[in-house]
Amino acid sequence: MPFMYILKCSDNSYYVGSAKDLYQRVNQHHIGFGSKYTKNRLPIELVYYEEYDRIDDAFNREKQIQGWNRKKKESLINRTFDILPSLSIAHRDKI
Repeated sequence: MPFMYILKCSDNSYYVGSAKDLYQRVNQHHIGFGSKYTKNRLPIELVYYEEYDRIDDAFNREKQIQGWNRKKKESLINRTFDILPSLSIAHRDKI
C-alpha cells in the first residue's frame, strides 16, 4: 500500500516523501540510505503518514505538502485540520 509520510529530522526540519512500503522506507532513512537530506540529519522520527491506493496519488500529495510552510505542515502533523485553511491564505491577502 503506498504512503505519503513526514519525518522530523534531528535539526527539527521536516522531510516529506512517498513510498510503496512505509516500513521499509523509514528503515532505509534510519540507517542512512533513505535520502541525502535525511542521511545528514539523523536520527529521524516518523511523525505523520497517509495511506493511498495508488503510488502516483501518494507522490502528488508529497509534492503538494513539500510546498507548504512549516506552520501548515505542523498543523497537519498535529491533526489541527480546522486551521489549515487559514494557513493557506497568502500573507498579502490577510487583513
